[in-house]
Amino acid sequence: MSIKQSHGGSGKQARAIIDGLDADVATLALAGDVDALHKNGNWITSDWQKRLPLASSPYTSTIVLVVRAGNPKGIKDWDDLIKPGVSVITPNPKTSGGARWNYLAAWEFAKRKYGSEAQAKDFVAKLYANVPVLDTGARGSSITFAQRAQGDVFISWENEAYLLEKEFGSKVDFVYPSISILAQPPVTVVDKNVDRKGTRAVAEEYLKFLYTEEAQDIIGKNFYRPTSAKAQAKYAKQLPKLKLFTIEEAFGGWDKADKAHFADGGSFDQIYTKK
Repeated sequence: MSIKQSHGGSGKQARAIIDGLDADVATLALAGDVDALHKNGNWITSDWQKRLPLASSPYTSTIVLVVRAGNPKGIKDWDDLIKPGVSVITPNPKTSGGARWNYLAAWEFAKRKYGSEAQAKDFVAKLYANVPVLDTGARGSSITFAQRAQGDVFISWENEAYLLEKEFGSKVDFVYPSISILAQPPVTVVDKNVDRKGTRAVAEEYLKFLYTEEAQDIIGKNFYRPTSAKAQAKYAKQLPKLKLFTIEEAFGGWDKADKAHFADGGSFDQIYTKK
């Protein structure tokens, strides 16, 4: 048996499966991208989140701020990202699930700090005015920041920040903002493909394995936040407790967030086309 992997922006990966990429399982950045597999061609069942524990999210993550070594621009929180002369690296929320978490984390920070949706929109517009390039996925933005040395701050998955620190330790640091979003990347079997290929049993066993203590330890080791109490305790120092809000609390779930912010004509199009 061999395992083939395909990596890229979450929205782009969902589109690839819809267009015929022969995936047995999908592990995407957000539930909205997985829902798209049901809405566009019935690749999965509508109740996919009920098939595995914790709404089919065996691990979580959050969004942090990666800066140059020594933090020369003094970045401490989200509001530092709209200052003049601060260059921000983040991917395109039209193609990247991680970018959507970034966008919503910044929006909710501003809404809570400044008090209204209008001020949150103005804040995010200023933030994106400081973004010189929009890569299609989080990994592309990571390369832009770390290898191509563009930007002063990279809005990043927590696990990616740790990996950058391991690889470019002398060149980067990262900071936890005062508040961030609880990212819950989900997993699913791609029903149409596994039933056609006869691979359902092995695909389902693989996803169930992600909830075992063995897998949870691997998850923690690779800087994702495990969901098992034992692994959480083991990696508590490395993954500190943070002030996090959920997509449901702040935005009423992915459906509402997508329509308001990332659909054609949504808030992202409104602020980004003004550039």
